[in-house]
Amino acid sequence: MFGKLFGRGGDRPVADPHALPVPRPQKNGMYTLHALGDTRVLALVEAAGRGDWPAVKAALAPFDPGRDHLVLAELADLDGVQDWIGRAIEEDKEHRATALLISGARHIAWAWEARTSARAVDVTQEQWRIFHERLHIAEEQLFEAAESRPDWITPWRRLLTSARGMSLGPVVTETRLDAALRRDPLDLETHIEWVSQLQPRWGGEPGQALAFAREAFARAPEGHRLGCVIAMAHIEDWVESDSKDCLDNPRIQAELRDAAEHSILHPAYERRPGWQQDFNMFAMALALSAESSVAPRVFHELAGAYTPWPWQYMAQPEKMYARFRRTA
Repeated sequence: MFGKLFGRGGDRPVADPHALPVPRPQKNGMYTLHALGDTRVLALVEAAGRGDWPAVKAALAPFDPGRDHLVLAELADLDGVQDWIGRAIEEDKEHRATALLISGARHIAWAWEARTSARAVDVTQEQWRIFHERLHIAEEQLFEAAESRPDWITPWRRLLTSARGMSLGPVVTETRLDAALRRDPLDLETHIEWVSQLQPRWGGEPGQALAFAREAFARAPEGHRLGCVIAMAHIEDWVESDSKDCLDNPRIQAELRDAAEHSILHPAYERRPGWQQDFNMFAMALALSAESSVAPRVFHELAGAYTPWPWQYMAQPEKMYARFRRTA
């Protein structure tokens, strides 16, 4: 169907020499993206899985951990990193800042693993104790990393997450937001983190996050991935709403179409490792809005590639991705 819709003669992105082979799709035509779909990131993840710090450093060479949020996230979400990264911090003075950054990011993810996704009232005292203990370690390490490398933005984006978990209040969080955006005023991950911070469930006001996202999007040049902040702001509104059809209206559909065409579907958009996550953000938002002209194109470009985030906001994320893909 997609081939008939879009033809075969249009310009296609240049083949990525570092792209991982696409695994055999499941029966529903989808597959979960692994290691950002990149052979270099896979080498990094495998080295970290072995606790091989020299190999981790070598695999990081093509990337900038102080700015490559998605690459850092691959290490932050990897169980076991916390068991060996402390030795790298103590023993490798030359690369101490990198080790601190990885450890700090990992401790935040590890803290949420201890807390779980349960409602606050259902989290035990012991879970809260471990949660805060790990967040305190993360804060110390990320501040030291940020002090060692003033140009890095990733410590500040991660410090926004820890501040929310520790309920440090608006003065602290706004200071950290300013620190991140001074380093990159168009950083997508920082903007998405702040969109979450502005949700009513975290003390924000209805409409505040979407207004912030629109202001940011208005500053973005054509082809910049910051357009994804519009998709995520609408997804967050859907999460907060009591109506599953809250995005199904022509105005929202038009705004999402414009954002997609201005960003991920624009010829200037750069497909860096993990670009599929950007497309998944739009795929989910467009599907929830029942948009019917751009959504098929986005799912077509994904060719079945599924990233757990942001679909994890749904009760059955893989099932919903497959369903929306089938009906797009």
